[in-house]
Amino acid sequence: MRSILLVKTSSLGDVVHNLPVASDIRARFPEACIDWVVEEAFADIPRLHPAVHRVIPVAVRRWRRAPLSAATWGELREYRTAVRSERYDLVLDTQGLIKSALLTRQARGRCAGYAAEAAREPLAAHFYDAAYAIPKNLHAVERNRRLAAAALGYEPNLPLDYGIAAEPLAAAWLPAAPYCVLLTASSRADKLWPEAGWLQLAAALNARGLVCVLPGGSAEERERAARLAGGMAQAVAAPPMGITELARLLAGARLVVGVDTGLSHIAAALGRLTFCLFAGSHPELTGVHAGDTAINLGGAGAAPTAGQVVAAVTERL
Repeated sequence: MRSILLVKTSSLGDVVHNLPVASDIRARFPEACIDWVVEEAFADIPRLHPAVHRVIPVAVRRWRRAPLSAATWGELREYRTAVRSERYDLVLDTQGLIKSALLTRQARGRCAGYAAEAAREPLAAHFYDAAYAIPKNLHAVERNRRLAAAALGYEPNLPLDYGIAAEPLAAAWLPAAPYCVLLTASSRADKLWPEAGWLQLAAALNARGLVCVLPGGSAEERERAARLAGGMAQAVAAPPMGITELARLLAGARLVVGVDTGLSHIAAALGRLTFCLFAGSHPELTGVHAGDTAINLGGAGAAPTAGQVVAAVTERL
């Protein structure tokens, strides 16, 4: 196997869930050249993986807002040129959406993806040269890995390896004392955890000598982080950071507690002790997934109580 193109564009957590595919392919085919198509906002994630040779960014989210503009068509032509500059032995779409299948089809090479009964959008399967029925009740990480194994003809029995590492962040605003990271923000309101719970958790962490660091992506998220930090005895609201800096922040943390957001999955992938709090989604399908250092609490419609979170976290300190 000489060259492979992975197509997994978004969202942040989904991109993280695809990292073990690159690790598996590198383990089975050490000489293979692996490229990756990904949404521009998340391009720094596959760049963390040493097995990924070339990252090809797309901007589907921007393109949808101005589908007829000259700029959009120009970027589409640039994407097609980039993705057709190599003839791939396999073009693997682990997204299973019509948009990702169309991106897959632009590349030169045998295209593979999920069968109609396994894809998130069944019509996507019609764009592939080969489609595979992977059970939908598996965790997303394992579905991706099994799809790659089926398409490339190897047994899906390798140890789980996200394959990424990050140097801990060195910044003047970081506390000198050991710190933990609290990821309080989500793009979906039903995934948020009550602010009173964060304050109770912070008090327990402060009592054990940990300073809480609260990052936020958007201005609204940073405002929330600052408000919460203001109610904590020892806390820092982090300044704006890109994904690479955030990964380094997480890499230096003693532990990470977050809602179901992409950054929680990055923390787990980096091997940090990670607690993920679920309220609006299913941890058995999309929870943090990294062995005994990744702990999911709660579930869809059943957020964990502050007492449950404090007990679970302090038990591991």
